[in-house]
Amino acid sequence: MLTSYFSESMLKRAISNNLIEVHTHNIRDWAEEPHYITDDRPFGGGAGMVLKPEPVFSAIDELKTAETKVVYLSPDGEALNSPLAKDLSKNKHLIFLSGHYEGIDQRIRDEVVDLEVSIGDYILTNGTIAAAVLVDCISRFIPGVLGEQKSLEQDSFNDNTLGIPQYTRPANFNGLPVPDVLLSGNHAHIESWRKEQRLVKTQERRPELLAI
Repeated sequence: MLTSYFSESMLKRAISNNLIEVHTHNIRDWAEEPHYITDDRPFGGGAGMVLKPEPVFSAIDELKTAETKVVYLSPDGEALNSPLAKDLSKNKHLIFLSGHYEGIDQRIRDEVVDLEVSIGDYILTNGTIAAAVLVDCISRFIPGVLGEQKSLEQDSFNDNTLGIPQYTRPANFNGLPVPDVLLSGNHAHIESWRKEQRLVKTQERRPELLAI
């Protein structure tokens, strides 16, 4: 699922320029013969299947180094935000464990997982997509990955505010003009206007961010 995603756009350039390395692994490669089973029914009953501890423990034990942080993608993990992504970008080696079905055996979470992360209050069919989101989000904080570092400064959630309104040519489209301040050439006024717009939008849409 991830191969094509990491072969496009910004992440492809980051990998080609040796700014990041991304490797995908199949837990089944650490499962036991002859059936290579990686999941089983939950003790105590209930719907769905649970990833077994043996192959996951074996995989992480083989892949981890002294500098590894193991991150499990789970809807009941710590909420992903820009400060968390920036903090994770400082790590030398991250292992992302993607849950499937009803999740993973709790003993994995208790013994080998260092951090649990959620990308939102909703459920996916598996954590692979969530892992891709985390890789993308973290990579933006690696120096050199973005074409312009200023893009990072203007992103939503920088300084706990939402993004600025953006305009491009033409200056007037179907009677809809670009705000005069953006055409003024006065960078101090432009910066002040953008800061005001960020605060207004954040207050309207995500006022809880301003209280952080």
